[in-house]
Amino acid sequence: MGVEQAPTTKGRKAATELKAAAAKDERKTERAMGKDLAKGAKRFDERSKSSDGKSAGTKQRD
Repeated sequence: MGVEQAPTTKGRKAATELKAAAAKDERKTERAMGKDLAKGAKRFDERSKSSDGKSAGTKQRD
């Protein structure tokens, strides 16, 4: 649920804090890796690869 869709003040605060924590963690990871993490579709493809190196789309076609 996004910050704007939260029905209560407590929910909006929690969503805002979660978003900030995720951004902080992402910056920390990028610094440790020495490069930016992939964003958008590239990130989906990167995360969907399993240990055998095949993407989800490749496995579905096989």
